[in-house]
Amino acid sequence: MPMIVVTRLNGSRFAVNPDLIERIHASPDTTLVLVDGSSYIVTESLDEIIELVARYRAKVIALAHAASSEPTDGPLRPGEVVELAQRGKSR
Repeated sequence: MPMIVVTRLNGSRFAVNPDLIERIHASPDTTLVLVDGSSYIVTESLDEIIELVARYRAKVIALAHAASSEPTDGPLRPGEVVELAQRGKSR
């Protein structure tokens, strides 16, 4: 999943691409500011958002590593890295 899930103040949840987060403010509410200028106030703390982003990036690296150790018979097609990781199988 190329997103992290966060919670609005009204309790609704939504996913945001962590690569699009430009900055995070915490005074007192946590506000995500995206590269396009949009902003979202969320219930998660600044530290929780940083942890979610770190876990997301670690997962991406782990999936890439798992896919690189899979035996293949040629170059991977787009999306095949995710398919391999989800199935836990080689092609």
